[in-house]
Amino acid sequence: MTDLLLVAVVAAGVFMLAAIAQAVTGFGSALVAVPLLTLVVHPVTAVVAATAVSLVLTTGAAWRERDHLDAGTVRILTVAGIVGMPLGLVLLAVADESSLQGWIAGSMLVMVVLVAAGARIGSRGLPVAGLVSGALLTSTGMNGPPLVMALMDREPRRYRATLQAVFAAQDVVAVAAFAVLGYVDGRVALVSAAGVVGIPLGWRLGDAVFHRIPAARLRPLVVGGLVLTATSMLITAYS
Repeated sequence: MTDLLLVAVVAAGVFMLAAIAQAVTGFGSALVAVPLLTLVVHPVTAVVAATAVSLVLTTGAAWRERDHLDAGTVRILTVAGIVGMPLGLVLLAVADESSLQGWIAGSMLVMVVLVAAGARIGSRGLPVAGLVSGALLTSTGMNGPPLVMALMDREPRRYRATLQAVFAAQDVVAVAAFAVLGYVDGRVALVSAAGVVGIPLGWRLGDAVFHRIPAARLRPLVVGGLVLTATSMLITAYS
């Protein structure tokens, strides 16, 4: 199997798993995808490709569930996220591969622990959650946890629909910024294309679970797996 074919096969499988996590918990596609992709591609490629695939995934989900989203909250979190994106782009530009991998793993661990602990952000904290999510999106591809903490108290369908709409809106801006800054190359395109192939089946499987089993029963398992992944990635980055 050639290197490019291996990367494509791995990417398709990774994004299928990422879509399952996204459908079940409302977030998690990048938390699953970025650390696993760094096993076969450069961290920058992983971040950019994960954001591009997330744009496809979340746009489709937001459109399907548009009747359940909170438009006012989407606007606040999106605008604040755009303001925070330049901070993440600076980090992406100046960090070397090992440092960036360590930052991704460390950020992932902190965010997953906060979500697992039930940390919440009130309505007054929406702009802060949006700002942090934007900075994390353009540096790690993982903008979900701050948004989850801001929205997790809402009715499940409203929570998931609003979250997907914010992801989609932020991803549009982030992908455009990556393209302008020259981060979109042939390998990013390959990983993204393979990822798009993997997400329909993943979302279908995850959506079936979402409607049949309470997310609270599955979230501890998802969080546990993500913690193990991040810990392994952190050890690899600094070994």
